Amino acid sequence: MDSKAVSWLNGFMGVAIFAGSLPATRVAVLGMDPFFLTGARAVVAALLASVWLLLGRVTRPQRSDLLSLAVVGFGVVLGFPLLTALALQYITSAHSIVYVALLPLCTALFGVVLAGERHKPVFWLCSVLGCLLVMSYAAQQGLEAVWQGDLYMLAAVVVCGMGYAEGGRLSRRLGGWQVICWALVLSLPLMFLMMIWFWPASFDTVTLSAWLGFGYVSVFSMFLGFVFWYRGLAQGGIAAVGQLQLLQPFMGLALAAVLLGEAVNASMIWVTMGAALCVAGARRFAS
Repeated sequence: MDSKAVSWLNGFMGVAIFAGSLPATRVAVLGMDPFFLTGARAVVAALLASVWLLLGRVTRPQRSDLLSLAVVGFGVVLGFPLLTALALQYITSAHSIVYVALLPLCTALFGVVLAGERHKPVFWLCSVLGCLLVMSYAAQQGLEAVWQGDLYMLAAVVVCGMGYAEGGRLSRRLGGWQVICWALVLSLPLMFLMMIWFWPASFDTVTLSAWLGFGYVSVFSMFLGFVFWYRGLAQGGIAAVGQLQLLQPFMGLALAAVLLGEAVNASMIWVTMGAALCVAGARRFAS
């Protein structure tokens, strides 16, 4: 298998793992406090990352990298997991997955801010259309009933896009999976304190399914998914392999329907497809 095929395979594996994140978080948050869940999953992932770095004898990042790693940690270790966990207290995972269709676009927008990229006018047209499409869907679903969940998901997409863009930029020099490993390790003290502070009085009410969801987001979503994802980005290019994210909403909707029995209506599918087309158009005309 040539190097290009390997990079796309790694990227696909990362996206496939991420697709299960929101359904698994939805299951876990039904039995755990969102703040405890966010801290605990990061602690487990950070311990795994520490072992991975020790076994790989990876060179420590430079001081100049610490701010960038902090941005990555804020976006994908703290921000996205916590905000999605909070959102899933109000909305279903199927509802939340629609917003993931905007993640590739948000990552590209932060590429403009953080990396100084410039894009053609058609790019911005597609960006606006995609945002309007998703906002129209949210309004039709009844913002009064779930407005908290929608706002949390929008914030989650923003901080995750920032973390992806900065991580992608940094991975060109540090290497793909090393970025998430170091971000997890540097975030460990804060996430450990969060876990201890929100430690529940008892775990008696936590169901087996909630523990399974916790295990998935800790080991797969928070660690292994990023190992494949950043490796794919480093091998095949951020812009090229990054387009595989367009598959994530469709995978997530299927998992929500099959594993959780959540209703996936026609409007969710059409909106997800429309948003994905807008993101594809934006990517196509990005300079």
